[in-house]
Order: sequence, then C-alpha cells, then structure tokens
Amino acid sequence: MVVIFASFYPKKDQVDQNKVKEILENMIQPTRSEKGNSKYDLFLSKNDNNEHTYHLFEIYENQAAVDYHRTTNHYINYRKEIIKYIDKPIEVKILEQVK
Repeated sequence: MVVIFASFYPKKDQVDQNKVKEILENMIQPTRSEKGNSKYDLFLSKNDNNEHTYHLFEIYENQAAVDYHRTTNHYINYRKEIIKYIDKPIEVKILEQVK
C-alpha cells in the first residue's frame, strides 16, 4: 500500500483559489476509476485570513499503481495547468502506516 498526502497552496486571489479547486475536483473521478486506486479524497483547510489550502489524500495498492497514475493524461494535464494558480510548489508526502 502507498499512501500520499499532497497539499496545494493557491495564490491569494479568489479566482485562483476557485481554479485550484476546480482542477483538483476534475481529478477525482478519473483517478478513482484507475485500477489500483483505493482512495482519492479532496479536503480544504482555511486559515484566519480565509486563505484556502487544498489537500489530497490518496491510497494506492502498490507503487505500480502510483506509477501508472502519473502517466495518465488527466495527471499530466493537471500538473501542467495547476502550476499557474499556486503560490508555492506542491507538497507531496509519502506516508508509512505506523500502527
């Protein structure tokens, strides 16, 4: 099992925040349909200034499923598109289950 937690920090503009949300929402259904994907959920957190941060929680059966995901058209297109609307690089963490 491979667990990934990715965070996206949109630029402060509301248009950019909405665009990041739209791009990420468009990834949900095609990714959930991939063989080897067990979970692909999108979350939102807001700070005191109402700035949005989006988080993807992903679970794949194995590394081969992750590798496949990264070759799909929806993944390649989202990576090219989202970069225009985020304030800093995407934070990707690979998590190991402790218990």
